[in-house]
Amino acid sequence: MKDMRIVFMGTPDFAVAILKHLVENNYTIAGVITAPDKPAGRGRKINESAVKKYAKSQDLKILQPTNLKNEDFLSELKSLNANLQIVVAFRMLPKVVWQMPELGTFNLHASLLPEYRGAAPIHWSIINGETKTGVTTFFIDDKIDTGEIILQEEITVLETETVGSLHDKLMHLGASLVSKTVDYIAKGNVVTTKQPDLEEKSAPKLNPENTKINWTDSLENIYNKIRGLNPFPAAWTLIYNNDEEISAKIYAVSKQIETHTFSFGSIIASKKELQVAVNGGYIIIDEIKLSGKKKMDAKSLLNGFHFSSDAKMM
Repeated sequence: MKDMRIVFMGTPDFAVAILKHLVENNYTIAGVITAPDKPAGRGRKINESAVKKYAKSQDLKILQPTNLKNEDFLSELKSLNANLQIVVAFRMLPKVVWQMPELGTFNLHASLLPEYRGAAPIHWSIINGETKTGVTTFFIDDKIDTGEIILQEEITVLETETVGSLHDKLMHLGASLVSKTVDYIAKGNVVTTKQPDLEEKSAPKLNPENTKINWTDSLENIYNKIRGLNPFPAAWTLIYNNDEEISAKIYAVSKQIETHTFSFGSIIASKKELQVAVNGGYIIIDEIKLSGKKKMDAKSLLNGFHFSSDAKMM
């Protein structure tokens, strides 16, 4: 088996779990590449990436390039003398970077490629009502998420799954798959699988347009969309109540299949329950956040907020 010197590239919490797993299992981490610090929040306080915070706690060598083609960065990266690079939730790499190590550069992606290539695979697998998903390791090439597959592992998506719960399951599954992939590469003679050229199910970046709830959609589709965006970034809607228009984020919900005569989007509020009439039944809202207010359970909202008889979500 080859001795492995690994450069790890990543930014968010998802990537931290994988780096932590490698460190705790005594893999040699020659360096960590992560996003530059940036100001965040109201005070514009300088914020370090989750990966940087963890790497600092382990005294790992950290590089934070703004330009991945910069000559100084490339010479510093080369001087780390790594023979393998691992990428988890980072950014697209130029060829000069991914071709650098002798054993290549592989990526961990949170889907069963070729399905759900793109920025938000965990969200879209739930939004689209998938019953299974998984994690894939693949060698990086010059396109996004198209390289040859090394290993995959599958997981069941529960009907009550949220993006929060599935994110954590895939994070732990991914950590295990990354170490299996490193060991497989270290042994030599890696057999990879070429990805079929499918573009049927993609995972585009989330934005205000594709996270807004369409209350004329089916009960199932609305339910899947809300749980596929809970808790981040959260599905949103406009509430029309008397003459007021309020923006709101919807978090935890349940569904009730039932025939009714209400128009779609109608709000049915009692002292204890908040329901929205949709095509095929009702969405029962358990957690909601009105613009400018804290997130709260529906019962707390109904204690101090009055919905008119013709209130609607649109």
